[in-house]
Amino acid sequence: MVRSWCAVVALTTGFFSIVTTEILPIGLLTSIGSDFSVSDGTAGLMMTMPGLLAAVAAPAVTVATARFDRRTMLCAFMALLTLANVLVVVAPAFWAVLLSRVLVGVTIGGFWSVGAGLGGRLVANGPRATSIVFSAVPLGSVLGVPAGTLIGDLAGWRAAFAVMAALSAAVLVALAALLPPLPPQHATRPHVLTGLLRLQGVRAGLLVTFLIVLAHFGTYTYVTPFLQDVTHASPTTITALLLVYGAAGIIGNFAAGPRAARHPRATFATAAALLAVATLLLPVLGRWHLAAFALLPLWGIAYGAVPVCSQTWFAKAAPHTPEAASVIFTASFQATLSLGALTGGAALDHTSPSILMLLGAATATLTVAAISTRRPERPRSPLPAEPHHHDHAV
Repeated sequence: MVRSWCAVVALTTGFFSIVTTEILPIGLLTSIGSDFSVSDGTAGLMMTMPGLLAAVAAPAVTVATARFDRRTMLCAFMALLTLANVLVVVAPAFWAVLLSRVLVGVTIGGFWSVGAGLGGRLVANGPRATSIVFSAVPLGSVLGVPAGTLIGDLAGWRAAFAVMAALSAAVLVALAALLPPLPPQHATRPHVLTGLLRLQGVRAGLLVTFLIVLAHFGTYTYVTPFLQDVTHASPTTITALLLVYGAAGIIGNFAAGPRAARHPRATFATAAALLAVATLLLPVLGRWHLAAFALLPLWGIAYGAVPVCSQTWFAKAAPHTPEAASVIFTASFQATLSLGALTGGAALDHTSPSILMLLGAATATLTVAAISTRRPERPRSPLPAEPHHHDHAV
């Protein structure tokens, strides 16, 4: 029993290292860009590449890896993540950093599709194990950026990726040592995935997820340039602001969970509205440090609620096919994350950090409007139920 729970912890740490590696460049964007003499917008490609690759890898791996032992697949993807982080540490030029981010994207899509539903196979208390595994998402999402920024300030941006390489290698060893053989069971079939897209609730979920993730990652990816250019914050102050944001994000995530289960539309709309307020007021008040310290936590609470709200929306829209709904959630989330970083970078290079924040506020406001006018519906004629096991949930 103890060994089984240790395996769950190892799996959770694997997810934490993946999520952290994915968003680590946000706090280090300016440092990396200046080292390689590229603009902040171009440096934003570090966020675009993994999301794009993960969006493709999630459904592809779900369908293609039905015959492989899950333990072998998890170890292979963690080895790939370790290689990706090492590649950044020794990168001689920006192209090597982007190549590393391609490997990160494949890892995200693959590891999630294989590992997210394994908690129930490792221990008897499947729901509790699954909740522990998914706690890695908010923790990695909100702690990764400030922690990486702090390490970057103290020892340089390459040191932050060296730490992640060491963590990934340790997780690889732990997974190999603690996971039992996990032969494949049932895979989500392609026709189930395409069938979900015909459901009104799923299409509404895709729309609101697209808008809010676009609003967030189009702006938050470039929050460091904003704090430098508009707030004129020192590196130490920026780290403190990101830590405050991170702590607020954890609060937002856990506060939204039970509320989203009962009132998904209202909770989602509230999160989008708070995000809109924060990004609207930052260009107006953000030149003052005190305002930044008030608005960054508000933004953190808002975004902390977004992933759980989105995932709950998809789950309620397709209750008979939880695995497929989870794949749709991950693929749409990652694709929009990628697009947000890309469009935000383009807008930043042609306008200013303040204009970028206002564009994010407008997009978040559209999210509130979309949620208010679109009601997700349960499918009238349910798709064939998936098997009980969740091997390929993402």
